[in-house]
Amino acid sequence: MTPSSESQGAGGADLGAEDRKIITLARSARARNAVPEGAAVRDETGRTYVAGTVALDSLKLSALQTAVAMAVASGATSLEAAAVVSESAAVAEQDRAAVRDAGGPATPVLLAGPDGQLRATVTAG
Repeated sequence: MTPSSESQGAGGADLGAEDRKIITLARSARARNAVPEGAAVRDETGRTYVAGTVALDSLKLSALQTAVAMAVASGATSLEAAAVVSESAAVAEQDRAAVRDAGGPATPVLLAGPDGQLRATVTAG
């Protein structure tokens, strides 16, 4: 992650309603499913896809990878934004790569803590 691809956010005051929505959806998925991460993505038409971490013996996917896969499998051709709610201090490179593959390098990825507070915004690139 380069300094130009990351900015810190506090509290989400500068977020638009649609970005706050995907953070809320990601937070809900994490809590509802009792998984380490929840994620949500918004496609080019404004549809949202919500997922939690997948941890099967034969399949391991982060919440963000799962949300991107759901969007692509549902016919999304691009992503406008992504959000992940996690205890992690940073968005994993493999998660950013999945968003980049579907939305391009400039797609914003919002990282929020379990309390829903925005910790950082990075680009997929």
